[in-house]
Amino acid sequence: MWKFCKMLIGVALLPLCWAASVSVYALFQTSVESSINNSGLEAWALPIGFISWAVIFFLLPRPTRTYVFGHELTHAFWALMMGGRIGKMKVGKDSGYVELSKTNFIITLAPYFFPIYIFILIGAYSICSFYFDVESQRIWWLGGVGFTWAFHLTFTLNMLAQRQPDVQEHGRIFSYTVIYFMNVLLIGIWMVVIGAPTFQDFRHLLSAETAEIYHAANALFKTGWLHAAQWLEGRQP
Repeated sequence: MWKFCKMLIGVALLPLCWAASVSVYALFQTSVESSINNSGLEAWALPIGFISWAVIFFLLPRPTRTYVFGHELTHAFWALMMGGRIGKMKVGKDSGYVELSKTNFIITLAPYFFPIYIFILIGAYSICSFYFDVESQRIWWLGGVGFTWAFHLTFTLNMLAQRQPDVQEHGRIFSYTVIYFMNVLLIGIWMVVIGAPTFQDFRHLLSAETAEIYHAANALFKTGWLHAAQWLEGRQP
């Protein structure tokens, strides 16, 4: 019964996924215009890093063990964030596990939307900024962000194409909508952090698009319900 309720929640989240996608696309257009105006190599550092990993992923042996380690580490990180305790962790060539004292859908699905290697990179960059002049190396940082971002997306899509126990636990519709929305949301946040748009721009876009799509969905539902009721009424003897 609870899994069925999650399926309904997943369906209800579909318009939100659309609103987030439209909002991020609008941010992307703003970022592209800003990049065109900025002719420096820094504007291309992130996409170059992204493409570099994509080439490695499709042409060279994949470092699956590295992904598995990050996957299990993400479970552990979110469990700690939510007051859980960590037990034994094992990382194999193709799979792994970590013992946790508690779990929920966020802890379970976190590896598919939380790119932990990016946040490790951010942490290292931030710590170094207290002791060194890191702005002169910003281009390499952006390239690393693009590289690790592509690492997260390619492995996530590859793993979701297989039968994942994490997804099965909460149902596909619910899991996929949560994973999709959180990934798009993080992409939008990154565009704000490294580009011309602001958090206020993103918030206004997302709020407006969400209100519009749910208003349209509500109107469509009411129209469909009315037609269905009329059809049933016409079939009664």
